[in-house]
Amino acid sequence: MSQPEIILITGGNTGLGFEIVKALYKSEKAYSIILAGRSLPKVREAIESVQGENPSSRSKLSPLQVNIEHNNSIIKAFEQAQAEYGRVDILLNNAGAQLDPLAAAGKLGQREMWNASWNINTTGTQIMTSTFMPLLLASSRPRLLFITSGTSTLAGTENMALPVNRYPPAGWPKSGFAVPAYRSAKTGMNMMMREWHRMLHEDGVKVWAVSPGFLATGLGAGKEANAKLGAGDPAVAGAFVRTVIEGERDADVGKVVMANGVVPAW
Repeated sequence: MSQPEIILITGGNTGLGFEIVKALYKSEKAYSIILAGRSLPKVREAIESVQGENPSSRSKLSPLQVNIEHNNSIIKAFEQAQAEYGRVDILLNNAGAQLDPLAAAGKLGQREMWNASWNINTTGTQIMTSTFMPLLLASSRPRLLFITSGTSTLAGTENMALPVNRYPPAGWPKSGFAVPAYRSAKTGMNMMMREWHRMLHEDGVKVWAVSPGFLATGLGAGKEANAKLGAGDPAVAGAFVRTVIEGERDADVGKVVMANGVVPAW
């Protein structure tokens, strides 16, 4: 009997990550799910919540503490995962942050906010991936996923239905909904995904970036504000990400995928 696949999900205790965990836990397949987050108590609380919703699941949930902003935290998490599991079959880089509203509110300086946006969404994800690569390459079915944003493609900037693309009135300073640091960092992540696809092609690692759509999560302005702007149900997006993990989008490996197709390349 084959062993359950081991899935490590960063930022798994909240938002989209939490919905992905719940979707996987409901799957007919049995998984060993490593739920990783910055706060161990919050991770354990999330695990208890998921287990309580579906007590008959065949999958297993385990906690892992990691803060992708700090190398030492990533190394410590790697050492723990290596000792306890010896491999990771699917690494899902979900942890991220939208910090632009903090700068708009005067809670972060512009340089601090831009640097932090890239450190969390791109640099931290890169270091997390490269550190855990030996465990991923120990798998017989390795898969690597990055959660990106629907606002991150250049082609997508022409869609004026999105609030982030609308032209603000003339004058300075500008007002209105805007997340330039976040979407720029996610654009960088898309290229990072392509580089991992290139580097791991001969190792047989399937790599994607997944664009889940605009969701009513706590990201950025918060759940209620995002919902008022037309954000979708994160549970639906969690189920979609599960389909990528389970092989339904294998024909689109190396691309940025969304529920209804592939995101334009430019």
